Amino acid sequence: MRSTALSGRMRPPPRLHQRSVAFLSSLVLVLTGLLGLSQLAGPASAAAPDYTQSVTQLSTTQAQISFTPTTAALYVDVHYLVNSADQQNFRMTNSAGTWTQTVGSLTNGSVLEYWFTYEKGGPQYDTPHFTYTQGGGGTGSVATPTFNPAGGTYTSAQSVTIADATAGASIHYTRDGSTPTAASALYSTPISVTATTTVKAIAVKSGLTDSAVASATYTIGASAGCPTQSDTPNFGPNVHIYDPSMSSATIQAQLDAQFAQMKDTNTAQFSSNRVAQLFKPGTYAVNDNVGFYTSVAGLGQNPDDVTINGHVTVDAFNASDAGNATQNFWRSAENLAINPVGGNRWAVAQAAPFRRIDVHGDLQLYPASYGWASGGYVADTKVSGQAASISQQQWYTRDSNLGSWAGGVWNMVFSGTTGAPANTFPNPPETTLATTPVSRDVPYLYVDGTGKYRVFLPSLRANASGASWANGSTPGTSQPMSQFYVVKAGDTAATINNALSQGCNLFVTPGVYHLNQTLNINRANTVVLGIGYPTFVPDNGVNAIQVADVDGVRLKGLLIDAGTTNSAALLTVGPAGSSANHAGNPTTIQDVFFRIGGQIAGKATTSLIVNSNNTIIDHIWAWRADHGNAGTIGWTTNTADTGVIVNGGSVLATGLFVEHYQKHEVIWNGQNGKTIFFQNEMPYDVPNQGAWMSAAGVNGYAAYKVGAGVTTHEAWGLGSYCYFNVNPAVNSYHAFEVPNTPGVRFHDALTVSLGGVGTITHVINDTGALTASNTTPSNVVAYP
Repeated sequence: MRSTALSGRMRPPPRLHQRSVAFLSSLVLVLTGLLGLSQLAGPASAAAPDYTQSVTQLSTTQAQISFTPTTAALYVDVHYLVNSADQQNFRMTNSAGTWTQTVGSLTNGSVLEYWFTYEKGGPQYDTPHFTYTQGGGGTGSVATPTFNPAGGTYTSAQSVTIADATAGASIHYTRDGSTPTAASALYSTPISVTATTTVKAIAVKSGLTDSAVASATYTIGASAGCPTQSDTPNFGPNVHIYDPSMSSATIQAQLDAQFAQMKDTNTAQFSSNRVAQLFKPGTYAVNDNVGFYTSVAGLGQNPDDVTINGHVTVDAFNASDAGNATQNFWRSAENLAINPVGGNRWAVAQAAPFRRIDVHGDLQLYPASYGWASGGYVADTKVSGQAASISQQQWYTRDSNLGSWAGGVWNMVFSGTTGAPANTFPNPPETTLATTPVSRDVPYLYVDGTGKYRVFLPSLRANASGASWANGSTPGTSQPMSQFYVVKAGDTAATINNALSQGCNLFVTPGVYHLNQTLNINRANTVVLGIGYPTFVPDNGVNAIQVADVDGVRLKGLLIDAGTTNSAALLTVGPAGSSANHAGNPTTIQDVFFRIGGQIAGKATTSLIVNSNNTIIDHIWAWRADHGNAGTIGWTTNTADTGVIVNGGSVLATGLFVEHYQKHEVIWNGQNGKTIFFQNEMPYDVPNQGAWMSAAGVNGYAAYKVGAGVTTHEAWGLGSYCYFNVNPAVNSYHAFEVPNTPGVRFHDALTVSLGGVGTITHVINDTGALTASNTTPSNVVAYP
C-alpha cells in the first residue's frame, strides 16, 4: 500500500516506477496463453508422452487432477465430464511446475473422464482421454508407490525399498528431489541412502499416460538431539543488549546512532542493515525511535518485566516522507511496558508488528502530521488509554485489551479484543469479532533468574479474548538456548540444514543470508525464531524453506527476499497432498514476510504454499514490490504469480496482507478455511488489459479466489484496492471470486479505486457497485 486518500483527498503514491518494455515475441506468447484455449494453428498431438498426470481423492466428495509437463508450460487447461455429462473446462493452477484443478460434488463411484490441453514451446497439444473412479484409489489402475522405511531421521546409511502393487507397472526413481520420468533410474533392488536427500518414485504404466508419484525424505547422520549449545550465546554484532545498570545517556546514544543508520526512507528502506535492541529486565529512561529492519524487545518473561519510561516511536521521520507513514515497513516492538508522556506513537505500514506491549497511556497509530498511514497489526497487547487510528486506512487488532478506540477510514478489524468498538461496518467501518477462533502467541526470547537465555513457547488458545498475560503470566512452556543453534554471519544453507538435521531449533540473528539449497524443517515442534529482520535470499532458483507435514512447527520473525533466478515457492508448509490432522498442535507462521523485487530483481512463482491442515497464518505481508532500487521492479522484471496458495483444510489466517502479484493474489483451495482481516492492492503496473485476463472474457484476476470445489469458507474484514498507474484503462471485474454456496460466507468486504486510477466492476462475484473515482469504498456487508 503506497497511496492514500481520505474524505476525497488524494496524494499520489511516492516512488512509483514504470515497467520495462516487453519484447513483442514474449507478449504474443503471453496473450495467446491468456486469451484463449488454443493457439491460432490449433492443437496438435504430442509424439510421445512428455508429462505425468494423476488424480488424487481429497475427500468423499472431492478429487484433485494433477498434470506435470516435462518442460515448463505457459498454461495447462483441463476438460472433464462427470458420469459422461456436463463438460467443464478450466485453466489449471500452477504450483512448482505441477498444475492442479479440484473437482467437487463427487460421490463414491462417480466416473471422471478428463483430458488436457497444454502449451509447449509455443505450440499447443491435446492429450488422450483418461478416466478415474471416485473411491477407486487413484488414476486408472496405477497405485502410488510406497517406501519402506517411509522416511525420517537416521544415524547411519539406510536401505530403502520401493514397492508398487500395480501389475505391469515399472518404478523409476530420483535421489535429488526432482520428479522422475520414464528416463529416470529403473528401480529393481533396494537402494542405499547415505546422505540427507529426498527420494522420489514414479509408477509407470503405458509410458507416462497413467502414473502416480510419491516421495520420502531421509536425514542421515543425525544425533539423538541437538548438540548442546551455549545458554548465554554470542548473538553477534547486530544484537545490542542493554542492562538497567547502564546509564541512560549511554543507552540513548547507542539507540540514536542505530536510528541514524536505519532512519532514512530513501537510503535505509532497501539497505542490508539489520539490528535488534534487547532490554534485560528493569526500568529504562530512554526514547527509542525505531527505523527500518529494527526489532525492539524486552527480555522479561512478561511485558512488565521491562519498563521504558519514555517512548518507542515510529513516525513520518523524514522530509522525503512528506508527512506520510505509508512506507514505514519492517520494524517491530515486543514484550515490554511503556510509560509514555502524551501517548506512544506507532505510525506504521506493513510488516511492523506491535506485540505483547503494555502501554500505560494512549497509543497513536498515525503520524504526528496527521498524514496517511497504511498499516498495521497489534496483538497480545494492553492499552490502558485510547488507541487511535485516525488516518490509518486499515488496521487489525487481535487478542488485546483497549481502554477505548477512536478512528476508522476503510477497514478496521478486531478479534478477541476487549474495549474494541461495536461491529458497525461500513459506517463507521469497524468489523468486530468477540473472540479469535484459534490463536497461539509468538515464541520469544527471555532471560531467566540465573542469567541464562530461554525461549518461551505460548500455549494454543481457543476462542481467545484479551492479552494472554492479562491475568498473569502467559501459559506455555520454555526451552533453553542450549537447544537452539544461533544463526549469524558466516552461516550457510549447509550449516543451517546440518543444525536442523541434528534436532536443533534455530535462533536467527539480524543479517542477510544467501541460500544455495532449501532449508528443510522435518522435525515436529521445531522453532525458527528470527529477530532484527533476518533475511533469507534463495539463489539459483531454489525454494527457501520447506516444512514437512508434522506437528507444531513455529516460524517467527523472518523476511524471505526472492532471488534473481525464479523460485517456484519461497515457503512451503507440508508437501502436496498432506492429510494429517494438526488441530491440537498446528504449525504457526507469524511475522513472516515475503518480498519480490525492491532490493534486488527477485522472482518467485508463489511466495507461500500451505498444504498442511490446521496451519495458522498470523500476520504476513507478501509483497511484490511496486517501488525500490533502480532496475528491480517492472512487469517483466520482478515477476510473481501468486502470494498465497492454501490447499490444507481448516487453515486460519489472522492478518493477511498480500499485494501487487500478477495473477490471483490469494488462492484458497482447502475446506473450512477462515480469514480475519485481508488487505490487498492489485498490481500497479499492468501494461494493458490483454496481459491481465484470468479467463476468457473476464478482466483481471480476483485478488482473493476461493476454489470452485470449496463448500465451507468464511472471511471477515477484507479490502482490495486498485491503482493502475501504468494504464488507467485497466479493469478488474471483481476483487473476490467465490463459489455460490451457503457454506462460503464473506463479511464486510470493500474495494477502492485510489484516485479513480483504474476500476473494479464488482466487489465479490457479480455483487457490489463499480468503484467510485473519488476514492470512496464500494462495500458489501454480507455475501451471500
